Amino acid sequence: MPTGAAPDRDIPLGEAVRAYQAAVDDYDRELARVLAVNETDLRCLEILLQELPESSPSQLAERLGLTTGSVTSLLDRLEKAGYLSREAHPTDRRKTVVRATPAFQHRAYALIAPLLDEGQKLVDETYTADQLDLITDFMVRATAVQRRHTERLRGTVPKATKTPAPARSGE
Repeated sequence: MPTGAAPDRDIPLGEAVRAYQAAVDDYDRELARVLAVNETDLRCLEILLQELPESSPSQLAERLGLTTGSVTSLLDRLEKAGYLSREAHPTDRRKTVVRATPAFQHRAYALIAPLLDEGQKLVDETYTADQLDLITDFMVRATAVQRRHTERLRGTVPKATKTPAPARSGE
């Protein structure tokens, strides 16, 4: 716990953030199940829908923390599913532009619209403009911390682990 932190104040906030993060993870897992993709594929689709609507495979690899070879396999799966398209870059034929298909965009937004609508209603009915400024400031700062530590972990080499052999019967 940081020096000077008020223990009684930090526990409810920390628990609320942990519970929110777990709820988002659960929602993403269910969305991936409904779309019949894995969670990394879903994250790629989220990036295309929300952050980089016209992306290159290398941009996606960097954003996902994957090798370009892994992203090629990921893009193959998502293209086969009809969720994205790859086209030659209009001015540089050596590059590829990746986009979510209109059909996927429509399906994704149909699935997430109820959540977005309910969340917007909650915000509109519950918080003042000043409270929203404070919440937004916290979320921006917390996101920056999370991203820094994601990058820190990406630079960490996994520790080799030995899986214990299963016990034999009679031991």
